Amino acid sequence: MIVYAVGIGPGDPEHMTPQAKHMIADSDVVVGYTMYLNLIPDLLRGKTIVGTGMKGELARCEAALAEARSGKKVAVISSGDAGIYGMASLLFELAENDPQIIVEVVPGITAATAAASLMGAPLSNDFVVISLSDQLTPWATIEKRLEAAGLGDFVLCLYNPRSKARKDYLNRACHILLKHKPLQTWCGYVRNALRGNRAYGICMLRDLPDVEIDMLTTVIIGNADTRRIGNHLVTSRGYLIATQEVEEAR
Repeated sequence: MIVYAVGIGPGDPEHMTPQAKHMIADSDVVVGYTMYLNLIPDLLRGKTIVGTGMKGELARCEAALAEARSGKKVAVISSGDAGIYGMASLLFELAENDPQIIVEVVPGITAATAAASLMGAPLSNDFVVISLSDQLTPWATIEKRLEAAGLGDFVLCLYNPRSKARKDYLNRACHILLKHKPLQTWCGYVRNALRGNRAYGICMLRDLPDVEIDMLTTVIIGNADTRRIGNHLVTSRGYLIATQEVEEAR
């Protein structure tokens, strides 16, 4: 009995992997957050659909496992990559003591790389991904991770940067990072990355708290080697410096 944890990427079938499309097509039942199911209606024709709303993750995955135990082929979809803030980990946990269930993860384009592709090349060197949502991770833990990332001068990719219930969390994150990063650090933000109604902008870290940003926005905060080239952000990998050093050593 196999349950596929399928990453559908941003939601447009054009940005889904052939494997993801194949696993959905091969499944009898497709399970997911209703908002994400609505992104791929053409792939769901003839399928049994199990959808839940926000905070319905546990019920969603339990329903998927029940369908699999009844002998049906099941795909549980997540936006982006199923193993990055998606349903893959919960499926593994719920099926841990059931040797009949095999969970297979099908990767997808995650928001970090989708947003980065629109910004230019901001993730070309070491970076970290941190969600600012404290629904499942205590804010004290998030603060520690922000401190460590700032101290290490990592490029940061922030998921869930702001919501109606967490209006000041991005501001608090910026306050922490400004202890370690200059005010002039370049930042980018993309709403609905690789979807039809996407919006994109660039600013400096000092201005980021004032930008209109919501849960559908991915924020990337650069490091000391991130600079603006035209309307893009680029974090140097170091190739030009390495080449120059070799030439000078000759």
